[in-house]
Amino acid sequence: MRGWWREITGLVLPAACGGCGRPRTELCGGCAAELAVAPERVRPMPEPAGLPVVHAAAPYENAVRAVLLAHKERGALGLAGALGGALAGAVRAGTGWMGGEGPLLLVPMPSSRVATAARGHDPARRIAFAAAAELRRGGLPARVTAVLRQRRAVADQAGLGARARQENLAGALEVDVRGGRLLSGGRVVLVDDLLTTGATLAEAARAVRTARPAGGRAVPLSAAVVSASPSAFELNRN
Repeated sequence: MRGWWREITGLVLPAACGGCGRPRTELCGGCAAELAVAPERVRPMPEPAGLPVVHAAAPYENAVRAVLLAHKERGALGLAGALGGALAGAVRAGTGWMGGEGPLLLVPMPSSRVATAARGHDPARRIAFAAAAELRRGGLPARVTAVLRQRRAVADQAGLGARARQENLAGALEVDVRGGRLLSGGRVVLVDDLLTTGATLAEAARAVRTARPAGGRAVPLSAAVVSASPSAFELNRN
């Protein structure tokens, strides 16, 4: 009900820019431009073991940070299109896709049932669907394959350092029973809205690698996010 109500009110109530608050527009041109930059490879420090190559569209600061929070925490669902477009750019930058490899399989990081219920939507999954649609419009076969799930409860990550996040998430994710088969037919791209320490993506990569069918070839694996901390950009440039 909460998600349905947000969808309706988003259509009939006056909007303000999710990035700067400018009235009568959900996303102004200036804030949209901060999302439409050239994606780069990012690396957190310390880099968790097993983390695949990650590309991000923009640093997590200023308007980008505000837009992500507006979509994730305040239910500005109309921002998913712009965020999905930014994520699609990061996917393109990281895959080096060539014909014959099968489709791009976008695997969003799962939200807990509690978090989804509290927000009224699943932010990463919504952005992933928008990104897949954008990739298809550009001629790339892409689909969302939401096969990851939490196999046990985890503590709230807010306020935890890199090591504590890795310990909190170790063994927490798994691919559902049909997932190994679904992931065997294309190139897997783990996707999320934000990279902080990389612990979630590293755990997701472990789960995906573990789930491949017995005797099957290694799953081609990369990751893409809308945003990452500015330091993750700087580390790769140096």
